[in-house]
Amino acid sequence: MPPQPLQEFVVTPDQLCVGLFVHIDLPWFSHPFSFNSFKIRSAEQIKTLRELGVRQFRYDPERSDVQPRGMAAQPEPVAPPPEPIVEDPDTSAALASKRERIARLAQRKRQVLEVEKAFIKAAGVMRNINKNLFARPKECLEEAGELVNQMVVAFLDRPEAALHVMGEHAGGEESYFHGLNVSILSMMLAKDLDFTRPQCQLLGVGALLHDVGLADIPERLARPRHDLSTPERNLRELHCEYGVRLGKQIGLPDAVLRIIAQHHELADGSGYPKRLKGEQIDPLARIVSLVNYYDNLCNPPDLAKAMTPHEALSLMFAQRRAKFDARALQVMIRSLGVYPPGSVVRLSNDALALVSSVNPVKPLRPWVTVFDPSVPRDEAIMLDLEQEPDINIAKALRPIHLPPEVYEYLSPRKRVTYYFDSDSRQGRTP
Repeated sequence: MPPQPLQEFVVTPDQLCVGLFVHIDLPWFSHPFSFNSFKIRSAEQIKTLRELGVRQFRYDPERSDVQPRGMAAQPEPVAPPPEPIVEDPDTSAALASKRERIARLAQRKRQVLEVEKAFIKAAGVMRNINKNLFARPKECLEEAGELVNQMVVAFLDRPEAALHVMGEHAGGEESYFHGLNVSILSMMLAKDLDFTRPQCQLLGVGALLHDVGLADIPERLARPRHDLSTPERNLRELHCEYGVRLGKQIGLPDAVLRIIAQHHELADGSGYPKRLKGEQIDPLARIVSLVNYYDNLCNPPDLAKAMTPHEALSLMFAQRRAKFDARALQVMIRSLGVYPPGSVVRLSNDALALVSSVNPVKPLRPWVTVFDPSVPRDEAIMLDLEQEPDINIAKALRPIHLPPEVYEYLSPRKRVTYYFDSDSRQGRTP
């Protein structure tokens, strides 16, 4: 559950003390603290609060460790405070630092928006390819190759906004977004695994089209929202064979055909259709198999069965690692972090947040978007936990357990971001 609203108790600046849980009645951008509500932990924080020039602060007795200074008994509730008076906050060095951080956040949001637009545009191209692949195969294959080139430029060649992946589930478009998710993530891993640019190009096309055989499978089985019977499962597994047949008809390269044929094969031989093991599986197909498995756990047709990215990656590493190429899995875990993008978390100060960006160097300290009903959703607070030493991730939460207003605010099923700082990536060890 999200933190409860503060009760209307107030104290003067002179009554502030360590252990008091206070609320600052100022806009978030006009004070140097990361949150408007928090528990005072140091004399330095008290000094900064008093320098804000606010006449009184609201505080929460239930979440405080102590009573206000000089107050012996539980106070009586009072009316909300009047509009606070701020005495020239621009003179505060801490506030200046805060405003610099706000400018950095605004720049990051602009970058994310640019990459998000690129992804949506890519989805439109993908829709057109799927629609016309068999009527105009040569033209569509050229479009697929060009789409991969554009994705490399938009998502992989720009370190300041390396990868931004949206998992929208709107009106039958799951296949388009799934193909893009798998293609972009696969190319990201291939780049870190030192595959060549031509190999990444073939990988990108193969990942885009890995499920092309589902076109010959009934829709209710292609994207089932129910448990399949053995005959239904056997029929659905034929989509690998059907995909290879269709791919040959339209002239796909052999490397792409191998990806289509083997994207459900697993390293321990438990996959299908041929139960291949380890080195028997094409190197590019091993990457697509890994990413496809991950994305299907996070974005199944029945969202009630969806795992959080944190749960999916934990399951794959702790219980199913033998199914995947060991080095590729290691790189994916290193890239996505302990709390992969899209994970909903509770912070150590009880705030709820969505992990929005990865810090490969410090995987326990990603960027997060914070739920705060007092801040408009479009202006949601983003925190770089590497810059917030007093705030940690306490635990990951399942989106299904969130209150509706928190779910809508954070939209954990609507946006999954794989986003890297250039400095962080340059500082990574090989």
